[in-house]
Amino acid sequence: MKRTITVLVNNKSGVLNRMTGLFARRQYNIDSITVGVTENPTISRMTFVVFVDSMENVEQMIKQLHKQVDVLKIKDITDEAIVERELALVRVGATPQQRGEIASLAETFRAQAVDIGKESMTLQITGNNEKIEAFIELVKPYGIQELARTGVTAVNRSSKASTDTSRLTLIN
Repeated sequence: MKRTITVLVNNKSGVLNRMTGLFARRQYNIDSITVGVTENPTISRMTFVVFVDSMENVEQMIKQLHKQVDVLKIKDITDEAIVERELALVRVGATPQQRGEIASLAETFRAQAVDIGKESMTLQITGNNEKIEAFIELVKPYGIQELARTGVTAVNRSSKASTDTSRLTLIN
């Protein structure tokens, strides 16, 4: 099962390495990871998307994360009302004759052309995983020359903030 875990950590060198090392030691595969500084420059937010076999594995993983010195807060937001996005940059082969057709496809998905060369176009798309996967499938026939994805980042929805604190853990 796919789970989305957010972790607030002290914004210090080496924290990301320790976190990913913990996942590797437990043989959990990280499907996606994003990290960025929060509104407080001393705190970073990590968003992990992982595949696990059972909820017991998720609980064990969270317990192990708690033991990390720089961890401030851990939350499994999988079952909550969230907003999640991913960014992808896709460079596809595009002759001058194909550019209009590709631009039309991009417009349908609210993607944007961010670079145009003699024989290629680079498109930027944001959205959930399913939207990005669908867009990639549609542009494959043009020949994907390069693909870069950020991974999922997510936050709770403000209008339906969860009051369930059973999965919320604070560390003092």
